[in-house]
Amino acid sequence: MGLTRSVTDKVVLVTGAASGMGRAIAEVFSAEGAKVAATDRHADDLPGPATWPLDVTSRDAITSVVDQIVQTLGPIDVLVNCAGVSVPAPIDADGYGDAWDVTLAVNLVGYVQMIRACLPYLAREGTGRIVNVASTEGLGATPYLSPYTVSKHGVVGLTRSLACELGAQGVTVNCICPGPIHTGMTASIPDGDKQKFARRRVPLRRYGDPEEVAHVVLSVALPASSYLNGAIIPVDGGLTAKFG
Repeated sequence: MGLTRSVTDKVVLVTGAASGMGRAIAEVFSAEGAKVAATDRHADDLPGPATWPLDVTSRDAITSVVDQIVQTLGPIDVLVNCAGVSVPAPIDADGYGDAWDVTLAVNLVGYVQMIRACLPYLAREGTGRIVNVASTEGLGATPYLSPYTVSKHGVVGLTRSLACELGAQGVTVNCICPGPIHTGMTASIPDGDKQKFARRRVPLRRYGDPEEVAHVVLSVALPASSYLNGAIIPVDGGLTAKFG
C-alpha cells in the first residue's frame, strides 16, 4: 500500500510560504526530500529554488501558477493551504466590511480555489493529501477578530466536508489548528504580554515555534497517514484543553 514515512520526490505546493509557518513548512518538506513549490504574494522572500509569486484571491493566477508548477516539478501530490491574513476589526468599525472581504477572500475562498485547481492531480493516483492550516480561532473565539474567526471556522468546516466528499477518491483532507506561535502575525505583541498569556493559558507555558507546526503538517501528509482523514488537530501546547 506504499505506507512509507518518506515524502522524497513528492511534489508539495505550499501557499503563504514566504514567512512564518508557511516558510517553515516549505523548508521541512524540502529537507525531507520533497519537491516543494513555494508560493506567496511576497515572492522575494520565498525559500528554495522553486518559487512562484501567487495571490490566492486571484482565480486566474492560481490556475496559471498550478499549471506552471505541474510543468516544472510534475503533478501535485500534497497541497498545504497556509496563506492567511488577520485584520482586527470590531463589528461596528467603519472598515469592518473591508476587513471581512479581504480576510474571507484569502483565508477561506483562497483555500477553496487552490483545492479546486489542484484536485485533478491530487486524485490521479488516489493518494493525494490536502492539509489546511486554520487556527485555534477555528475552535473558539477572541473579541474583535470576527472576520478571522469566521474564516478559520470555515476552514474547519471545509476540511470536514471535503474529507467526506473526497475520501472515495483516496484524497485525505485534514486541518491543523495552531495556537500561539511566534510568527509575523504575533510579532507586534510585546514579549511580556506573550509570556503572561502563555503562563495563564498554555499548559506548556510558552509560545510555539513555526517548525513545531511544520513537523505536524509533514506527519499528516505522509503516505503512512493514509487513514487519517477529516482530523482537526490543535498544535497549541494544550491551549484548547484549558478552554472553559
